[in-house]
Amino acid sequence: MRKLKLNFSTTHMIMISFLLGIFIGSILLSLPVSTVDGKAVPYIDALFTATTSICVTGLVTLPTYSTWSVFGQIVILVMIQIGGLGIVTILSGILISFNRKFGLKDRILMQDAFNLNSLSGIVRFLKKVFKGTFLMEGIGALLYMTVFVPEFGWKGIWYSVFNAISAFCNAGMDIISENSLCPYAVDPVVNLTTSLMVISGGIGYVVWWDMVAAVRNFRKKKFRSFAAMSLHSKIALTATAVLLVAGAAGFFIFEYNNPLTIGNMSLPDKIQVSFFQSMTTRTAGFASVPQGDLTNTSALFALFLMFIGGSPVGTAGGVKTVTMAVLVFSALAEIRGKEDFSLFRRRIPRQAISKAVAVITVSFMIMFISTILLSAVTNADLIDIAYETVSATATVGLTRDLTPTLDIPGKIIIIVTMYLGRVGPISLLIAFNTNKKNHNIIKDPEEKISIG
Repeated sequence: MRKLKLNFSTTHMIMISFLLGIFIGSILLSLPVSTVDGKAVPYIDALFTATTSICVTGLVTLPTYSTWSVFGQIVILVMIQIGGLGIVTILSGILISFNRKFGLKDRILMQDAFNLNSLSGIVRFLKKVFKGTFLMEGIGALLYMTVFVPEFGWKGIWYSVFNAISAFCNAGMDIISENSLCPYAVDPVVNLTTSLMVISGGIGYVVWWDMVAAVRNFRKKKFRSFAAMSLHSKIALTATAVLLVAGAAGFFIFEYNNPLTIGNMSLPDKIQVSFFQSMTTRTAGFASVPQGDLTNTSALFALFLMFIGGSPVGTAGGVKTVTMAVLVFSALAEIRGKEDFSLFRRRIPRQAISKAVAVITVSFMIMFISTILLSAVTNADLIDIAYETVSATATVGLTRDLTPTLDIPGKIIIIVTMYLGRVGPISLLIAFNTNKKNHNIIKDPEEKISIG
C-alpha cells in the first residue's frame, strides 16, 4: 500500500501549529484541576482562553486572577510564552538544545516565521532571540518584585514572573486583580516596568541587535550610530517614538477634564497615565484606566493606535509600524506624482509597498467583517463592538467591558478573529516570499483603469 504523503507549505505548518496549540491548551484548561473551585469551566470559555493566550491577545471571558488555579495559570503562561515567540520558534529551539541537525527546510520555515530576508545566520539569530527574551523577562520580573513582593509576600514572585512574561509577549493578561493594572495607575515602577517590557517585546528582534551595535559604536566614539542602523530599524524606532509621543499627547488632551479617567489627577500623574494608555494600545492590552470610561474621541483614537500595533519580527500584533509608514509615504509619493519614494535616503522597493497594501487590506477586512458579525449577535454600542473587534484583530486585548458579556456566537466570532488576526498577516508575508520566485511566468496583457 502506498503511503499517503502530505506536503504542507510553511504557511500551512504555522497555521496548523497555532491551531494545535489552541486545541491542547483548551483541553488542559477544561480540566477541573485548572480552576480554583475544582469545577470545569464551559469548554467555550476554555477554548476562548486558550486562543487569547496563544494569540497573545488578552481578551478574557473569565477573570484570570480568580478563575484559574496555579496549574491553570501555568498552562496560560506557557501558552503566552509559546504564542509570543511562536510555536515554530519554540520547536526549533528544542531541536537546537538537543544538538539536532537544523536542515534547510527548518531554516526556510524559521525565515518565513520571522519574515527574514536571508537564510544565513538563522540558528545564531534564533539563539539570540531566546537569550534576549529570557534576559528581558528576568529583568522585568525582578523589577516587578520590588512592588509585588512587599504587597503580596511570596505570591508576589509568581505575580511578577507572570506579569513580566505577559508584558514582554504583549499578551496583557495578569493575575493580580479583576481591573488589570488600574490599581497601579500612578505607580511609577509598575508603569515603567510594564512599558519597558511591552516596548522591548514589540519593537522587534532585528531592532534589538541594531540598538546593541549602536551602543557599542557610541562607546567607541562613533557618534553616527543611528545612521549606521538598517533602514528597517530606523523606520521602526522613528515610527514607535512618534506614535508613543503623539498617542500620549492625544490621550492627555482628550481625557484632561474627564473625571472618570485622569480629570482629577495631578499633572505628573496625567502625563504618566496618558503615556501608559498610548503604550498599551500598541497591542499590550494592560489597562491603567477603565477603557469603558474613555471619551468617544479617545476611544476612536485608540482604535487607530491598536490597528497599527507594534513593529515587525517581535511579539506585538497589529499591521505593524513599518507597514503603516510604508503605506503612508507611498500614498504621499503617489499624490506628488512620484513613481517611488525614499526613507532615510534609501529607496523603498515596490514589493514592500505591495506587502504593506496586502497586510493592511486583509487586516481591515478581518476587522470589518468581525464588526458586522458581532453587531448582528449583540446589542452593544457600536463603539464598544468596534473596540472589541479591532482589539481582537490586532491582538491587543483591551475591551470596553464587552468580552465578559458575550454569548456563545459572540465568543466564537472573537475566537476566530483573534486567530485570523494573529496568523493572517504572517501567512500573507510568507505567501509573498514564496511567490517572489515566480517572476518569469507568462502574464496577462495589461490595460489601464480609472482609480479614484
